Amino acid sequence: MRKPFHILSLVALMLLGSCYFTFGQAKLKAANKEYEQLSYATAIKLYEEVLTEPKLEAVAKKEALTKLAYSYRRVQDTKNAERAYADLLKEFPEVESINYMYYAQALASNSKYKEAQKYYSIYGEKQIADMRSKRFAVSYMDMSRFYRDSAMYQVEYLPINSPQSDFSPMYYKGGLVFCSAREEGGAIKRVYGWNQTPFLNLYQVPDTASLWSSSFVQKAASLGGLAASNSDKTLNDPASKANKVAEFSRVINTKYHEGPLAFFKGEQRVIFTRSNYSNGKAREAKDGITKLKLYIADAQKDNWVNIKELPFNSDEYSNGHPALSPDNTRLYFVSDMPGGYGGTDIYVVEYTNGGWGSPVNLGKEINTEGNEMFPFVDENGNFYFASDGHEGLGGLDIFFAEMKEGIPYKGIENLGAPINSSKDDFSIITDGARNTGYFASNRKGGLNDDNIYGFRRVCRPLTLIVYDVTSKQPLENVDIRLAVNGENRELRVTNIEGATAICLESNSEYEFKAIKEGYLMNSVVYSTKSRTLQKTTLELFLEKAPVAILKGVVKSEASQQPIAGVEVTLENTKNKSKQKVVTGPDGGYEFQVQPGADHKLVAQKDKYAINEEQIANVKPNEVATTIENVQGMYGEGDIIKLNNIYYNFGKFFIRPDAAKEIEKTLLPLLRKYPNMKIEIRSHTDSRSSDAFNMQLSANRARAVVDYLTQRGIDPSRLSSNGYGETDPVNECVDGVVCDEKQHQENRRTEFRIIAVK
Repeated sequence: MRKPFHILSLVALMLLGSCYFTFGQAKLKAANKEYEQLSYATAIKLYEEVLTEPKLEAVAKKEALTKLAYSYRRVQDTKNAERAYADLLKEFPEVESINYMYYAQALASNSKYKEAQKYYSIYGEKQIADMRSKRFAVSYMDMSRFYRDSAMYQVEYLPINSPQSDFSPMYYKGGLVFCSAREEGGAIKRVYGWNQTPFLNLYQVPDTASLWSSSFVQKAASLGGLAASNSDKTLNDPASKANKVAEFSRVINTKYHEGPLAFFKGEQRVIFTRSNYSNGKAREAKDGITKLKLYIADAQKDNWVNIKELPFNSDEYSNGHPALSPDNTRLYFVSDMPGGYGGTDIYVVEYTNGGWGSPVNLGKEINTEGNEMFPFVDENGNFYFASDGHEGLGGLDIFFAEMKEGIPYKGIENLGAPINSSKDDFSIITDGARNTGYFASNRKGGLNDDNIYGFRRVCRPLTLIVYDVTSKQPLENVDIRLAVNGENRELRVTNIEGATAICLESNSEYEFKAIKEGYLMNSVVYSTKSRTLQKTTLELFLEKAPVAILKGVVKSEASQQPIAGVEVTLENTKNKSKQKVVTGPDGGYEFQVQPGADHKLVAQKDKYAINEEQIANVKPNEVATTIENVQGMYGEGDIIKLNNIYYNFGKFFIRPDAAKEIEKTLLPLLRKYPNMKIEIRSHTDSRSSDAFNMQLSANRARAVVDYLTQRGIDPSRLSSNGYGETDPVNECVDGVVCDEKQHQENRRTEFRIIAVK
């Protein structure tokens, strides 16, 4: 008997549903396999196909959506990551809490900060121990601080970029070395499964000057990111020097990844990142993944030799992204080793006499629950790094910290737009003043992936105009002393219009002090810490008065060069009032001296002897006057030559002319600074044997010590050494004919300051 039609239809639908289930499960299994192998690009295609299945079970759909969203996140496709996470959280709100933070990060990367704030807050309710939620939710309440300095920098897309990833520039021989996944010369290159792009190698461009366009066109900044200029003409010009990108080293580059690197001072040694690869074979960790390691190599002519991995590497976790301190004694690097604060942390390891210490985590001031990477240290020891755990504009942002003994003692500063954007911004290199530099970003306006950008500081102008308070006429030749964050900087002078123009620094407190003979000093303060737009002109008014102005400079007694960072205090000994300044690079300072009182002037700085001087009483009702003053300071390590401390040939007795110099210079100095300790250093000319001269110089130095001791100087403050003929001040060495006057120049005594306290 034939079965009714409706029963046949039901059986067919059941069979069809079974086929859908089997087909969907097979696709999901295949997608998961690619996912587990970190082949995210392939996994994305398969997960998208799985999610089109009409009969997909809820459990399978949840898994596919979760892994699809994460895969988009790993290949930095933030738009699709946002879409996938939105679908996931809408349909499966009970999903693991970390997905709420990933969604918030995707929203921020797409400049949707208010929505990101909402989902950071939800994540914070679910994971109260993770401080990222609170930091980001609060920071997104007021985004203006990230754009405070956006007018101070111009950013330019560079013509060395390729359609593949280009990042981590590093200075080298007047040019740059950088990482790239480009395919040079049409050669077949293995593809990295993560995102189906070629493996990374190191490339170089010989001249940074050729990288910048003549016009330096820059599109205006806008909330949520900056689109950098990109000239097709520049990119496609085959004659451009900037397009002459060459492979950095065939010895260092392999068929696997070579990543960020750092050069030792002098560029004769390099530390670089590479996949765990040696002797033609890659080694995998227990989880089946090939980790990254740090390697060191020495320069030899046009090649790199002695490639060795650093002793603290491991097959089980990655180390990479090296950065060296200016004195090459500290290596900073990135690792996901166990015991860190988040995904990747920054570590530091000491390097002494060719040996490596044990890596130390930089701590929670730098490292967060997120990822910290791409450290860089400029010539002043300032520290830069990229992070997605400190609050920022989205993705990786670049941060700055002033370091003292390895600790960021002034906190962490987000560099803000235009260097940072809503996308990933990282791998900065720059000079100590951050006037120019390079970094990488996958922001809008570049090619398909990470690109290298250059930046330059431009002026945030302020015009200061000084007027006579009575006549309201502008005053010419007024000295304007700039003080930034309490420290004196350069001295400016007003022009015929009473004006001077100043380029302001960001995040700083300014004081402009106007000084002119015959007028009372006056000052005005100005802050660039404000988040609102400010006026670009300031006015100062000076009142005529018969006052005295003390103008001075602090110099090193050894070099006669100005000393910066000296705290100078002028104390009125009558009413005990004090004025203080900190000298800038010119060592200068200015004070208004009150008539009718004596004043004490004190200059002090760490590792320098405190210098106190008396300023004579300025009589009241005198006409306006200017007091010029030079303060000399003695610092530890200074070597000072005494005039006329000469000796007769072959003798070590102190001559009468030498005794006068000691009485005039050295004895008063040691009495003025009772805690100062010095080394007496004596020298000979090149005549006689080396051994004789060494003994003779030692006797001469000892004679000076005896002379000082006999006149009341504690011998514990004095030491003596003879240097023979080893340190001549001219060319009169063995075998060179010189006259007596030239030989006499080498028969001398100096003193070196060992301690000042």
